[in-house]
Amino acid sequence: MSSAVRVEASLDPDLSRWLWLVKWLLAIPHYLVLAVLWLAFVPLTAVAFFAILFTGRYPRAIFEFNVGVLRWAWRVHYYAYAALGTDRYPPFTLAHVPDYPARLEIDYPERLSRGLVLVKWWLLAIPHYLVVGLFAGGGLWLWNSSDEGFQWGAGGLIGILVLIAGVILLARGEYPKPIFDFVIGMDRWVIRVGAYAALMTDEYPPFRLDSGGSEPGPPADRSSEPARHRPGTAGWTPGRVVSVVIGVALAVLSTGLISGGAASLWLDRADRDDDGYLTVSSTYSTDTAALASERFTFADTAAGDVPVTRALGDIRVRVTALDQKDVFVGVAPAPVAERYLRGTDHATIIDLTSGELAVHRSPESPVLPWEVGIWTVSAVGPGTQTITWPDQAGDWTLVVMNADGSAGVDVRAEAGATVPILGWLSWTLLVAGLLLLAAGVALAAVAVTRVSNELSPVSQGGS
Repeated sequence: MSSAVRVEASLDPDLSRWLWLVKWLLAIPHYLVLAVLWLAFVPLTAVAFFAILFTGRYPRAIFEFNVGVLRWAWRVHYYAYAALGTDRYPPFTLAHVPDYPARLEIDYPERLSRGLVLVKWWLLAIPHYLVVGLFAGGGLWLWNSSDEGFQWGAGGLIGILVLIAGVILLARGEYPKPIFDFVIGMDRWVIRVGAYAALMTDEYPPFRLDSGGSEPGPPADRSSEPARHRPGTAGWTPGRVVSVVIGVALAVLSTGLISGGAASLWLDRADRDDDGYLTVSSTYSTDTAALASERFTFADTAAGDVPVTRALGDIRVRVTALDQKDVFVGVAPAPVAERYLRGTDHATIIDLTSGELAVHRSPESPVLPWEVGIWTVSAVGPGTQTITWPDQAGDWTLVVMNADGSAGVDVRAEAGATVPILGWLSWTLLVAGLLLLAAGVALAAVAVTRVSNELSPVSQGGS
């Protein structure tokens, strides 16, 4: 009985001794193309999942595309380091190429189980994943480290055997047939499991190693199958493939914009305090006389820079002393504040999240902060002190001290801004994301629809 998934390979009789050493370089164009094709393969499989769940059918156009991606990948891997079985460069096509040494065919299933689609790719295939992991990436190997002795590492059995075959090919000019047969058997097992996990068949992969280049059993009789349903005759032209790939890429990009817009909208509508500020807070403690922020910059909108100041709106800082001392908080232009701090033991906040501080020592006694006139805005007193100011272009530094200039600053600080631009930005991201999503879906849908029309019974009848 012929399998629904047929993997065949022919070993080239006159393989180059050395070419396999550079195939990793020669195959790079294929790897780049396949990376893009797999980007489309995954969401199209998700679409097929829902189609099977609701209709019991795998959309034929998507099936042909996904089989083509698997077929392309098998040819490249056969040429490269999953077999090294041919020196013939793989063709750039999704179609079936009958005379290429590596061939893959998967029968289109007219009906698929709507129940199995829910469990076969994550539950039923688990035993096979363990075997495939051993074949393709879970094998064990040992190496010797002069410092740490012998250690274990991971390497797929396929890769190890192909490397051995490559070394023998380099030395003797021939590929050992027993290794080839065993490697192709493992490759066949991996591809069968991949097709099952990609929902292309309900036929459970057999737990057996069918070694050798040919599938067991008689070849499938395809003479009665309509021409448009035979391998290599599907309507996936290069233009349609590009259309699907671009469409999927736009759809993936749109999810980032939509999620960013939704998160921003939630912040704008649900995370503001009663005064309309978005805030963050943290606790800081230092044995120095002053606690300072790193220099922060607001753009000069008059000079044509990005209008960061208008985006932030009003800024508010609240500082609460945790040790019952009077506290001072002020903002000054950064160069002026830095000159003041040079004569004061102070700690600079270098990480707002962790509260990490950089300490700077000075032998001089600090000048009381409220006695100097450098502050753009400041507040001093017991308990919680608050300063607010409209953001202004320039470089600024925020300084917190005990009002009496004594060492040991222990405070809880809260910084907030009104960020009036956030609502506009949220809707811009959402609208842009939805437009990209619509464009991506349209590009993919047009290509899939055209292929489906060519594969439809009406089309076949009129051909």
